[in-house]
Amino acid sequence: DYKGQKLAEQIFQGIILVSAIIGFIYGYITEQFGWTVYIVMAGFALSCLLTLPPWPMYRRNPLKWLPVQESGTEEKKPAERKPKRHAKS
Repeated sequence: DYKGQKLAEQIFQGIILVSAIIGFIYGYITEQFGWTVYIVMAGFALSCLLTLPPWPMYRRNPLKWLPVQESGTEEKKPAERKPKRHAKS
């Protein structure tokens, strides 16, 4: 559903943003750029774990589909069908 997609997107962006800020601050303090990358990658992995599977919190508002409509015509047997005419090239 659309509300679930919006929630997943907000969670994903929030985790990425927070992990980027924490990673930048920690990497700046320790003067190690590698830690910044590791923390951002851990945030990315956590956000993927929380947003990619179809958790029940994302399926609270299912879409209402239109009912199937029966067509009034019966399908013709293969022998009764007219052969298709191909356009001349």
